[in-house]
Amino acid sequence: MEYLIAKYIHIVSSTLLFGTGLGSAFYKWRADKSGDIPSIAFTNRNVVVADWWFTTPSIIVQPLSGIAMILLAGFAWTSPWLLASVGLYLVAGACWIPVVKLQMQMRDISDRALTDGTELSSEYAVKVRQWFWLGVPAFTAIMVVFYMMVARPTLALPF
Repeated sequence: MEYLIAKYIHIVSSTLLFGTGLGSAFYKWRADKSGDIPSIAFTNRNVVVADWWFTTPSIIVQPLSGIAMILLAGFAWTSPWLLASVGLYLVAGACWIPVVKLQMQMRDISDRALTDGTELSSEYAVKVRQWFWLGVPAFTAIMVVFYMMVARPTLALPF
């Protein structure tokens, strides 16, 4: 594989990863804010689908295309910018795993409320807050990774 092909795949996959996350977060936040249970349930179902169709494959492709680029370009595996990027990617992933579980739980809660004709439980509100606050470090980490990938700054390692 040529470097530019690996880079293209890496960029497209990172765009899908970030774009799907940001788009899903925006539409979920707007649906939740509306208080309209059918909209909330519909959006929650689609957020879960988007994670499986777009985010999950991107999460798999990112390290594979990244490794290909490292090998093809001859980057040093110990480059501080690269180590920082990998570390931040792992932080984002550590946030994403519980987010997926929360999204499935919120989907189930909102589907139940829709089916039963009831309001959303207080449990739903707790899960929305958890989901939001897990998204903050995940999105921040990904934004910094984008910077690292573009700038490849010289960093001093703390160890």
